[in-house]
This record gives sequence, structure tokens and C-alpha cells, in this order.
Amino acid sequence: MSTNFSTRHAIHPADSKHYDTAKLRESYLIEGLFQKDSIQLTYTLYDRLIVGGVHPVEKSLRLETFPTLRSENFLDRREIGIINVGDRSSITVEGQTYELDNKEALYVGMGVKEVIFHPAASGKSYFYFNSAPAHRSNPTKKVSLAEAETVELGSMENSNHRTIRKVLINSVVDTCQLQMGVTELKPGSVWNTMPAHTHDRRMEAYFYFDLAEDQTVCHFMGEPQETRHIFVKNREAVISPPWSIHSGAGTSNYTFIWGMAGENLDYNDMDKVSPTDLK
Repeated sequence: MSTNFSTRHAIHPADSKHYDTAKLRESYLIEGLFQKDSIQLTYTLYDRLIVGGVHPVEKSLRLETFPTLRSENFLDRREIGIINVGDRSSITVEGQTYELDNKEALYVGMGVKEVIFHPAASGKSYFYFNSAPAHRSNPTKKVSLAEAETVELGSMENSNHRTIRKVLINSVVDTCQLQMGVTELKPGSVWNTMPAHTHDRRMEAYFYFDLAEDQTVCHFMGEPQETRHIFVKNREAVISPPWSIHSGAGTSNYTFIWGMAGENLDYNDMDKVSPTDLK
């Protein structure tokens, strides 16, 4: 079996604020997402979101179920959003093959039995995905960067000039609860998601990439009045509970994928926090 999985339990904010560095990282940071010829899964108890990484090098990898799901197939009661974070690669869904360029996305709905990830000719095939419980089946759909809902925000003066590409949201593709997008920081900009916010009706996961190996991102989390930080390296992810802010500043520019699951699909449903109110 080429699938490895672990579970992260939900944590109350009153407990989390007492954690030291090691405990914060153990609870919220996801390392080692990409291992040669394997699928790495983290099953979270925040809206049952699964965070995964796939790195096929010498063989194709099939998306397999695992004991926690108690299902014959991975997608029997789930949907999945996949974003290519490597070289041009392909995925086969129920016999149909989809070619994905870097940062292009593929949505696969509930009930699909076969999803196969294929190696890139360069050996640099990296797929990042989020999966959430689903209540209905929606069609498989590839989303190119041209099809994404794209906005530019921030400014160089505030070190947060960035492009946001909403690739898997309800204005682009039908999903049950999953939403995903790609945010690219311009050279010279380092801040993401500032002003910060929380959203009680959904959780989020951040995946940082396109970051030089000798650089890092400081990811800020916690309640607005009880913030903490985690230093994140290239191709690592952070779990963000509904009660937590999720923001970051890097030692250089970078790209990150945000993925959300919860009871609503309203992208703008959030409680913003002024930078001067953070503690």
C-alpha cells in the first residue's frame, strides 16, 4: 500500500494558548507531505478535512481508502480538490485522463471510484489536495488558471501585493462544501491575509510552496487576542481552526494554497480583525 495517514484532533482555543513551540507544531503543522511514490494523508477533525500530498516518481499512484473512512473507496462519501504544484502532470479519473499544468486544479465529486496520479517526465510531479465530506455527486471538472476567478489585492507599499486565483469555488465549479484557491505574492511582497480574519462557519488549511529552500514563512495563528506563530518551510501545510486567524509573512515572496470546508460557501463570510487590534 502506497498510502500513509495520520489523524489530527480538534483543539479548544483555551487549551491551544498554553502550547509551547513543539506542541503547536505537533498539533497544527503538516510536514513531509511529499514522499517518493506515496500518498501522504492527514485526516483532521476540523470539518473532517483531509490534507494530502502525492509524489509519483517511478509509478502511478491510485487514490486508496484507509481505515478511518470505513468505506470501500476514498470518494464514496467525499469530494476532492487537487492542485498541481509541480511540473505538467496527469490524473486519470474513471478512465479519462486530465493534463494539469502548474497551479491548475481538478475537482472530483462524490462516488468516483478510480483516481490515478501519474509521474511527470521530469520526475517532478507533485499534487496537493484537500478532501471534504460530500452530500451529493458533482461532475469532475478541470479548472485552468484562465478559468479561475482572479483578483489582485494589496500594494507594494504595504508589502502585500498579491494575485488571488479562486480555482475551486462555487462561482467556478459546483462543490458541496470544498473551496480552494491559489495566492501568489509578488516579488518584494511578503504578507498574506492581512488584515487578518476568522470565520466560525468553516475551517481552513494553508499550504506554502514556491519558497526557496533557505527561506521560511512565519504563519500566524490563534485567537485575535492570543496569537501564536509557526515557522513553515517550502511544501508544508498548516491547519487553521475556525477560531484562529491565518496570516503569514515570509523572508521572501512565495505562493500558498488555501482550502476551506464547512457549512457555507460564502467566500466573504468572515470576521475581519484590524492589525492594530491583534495581540
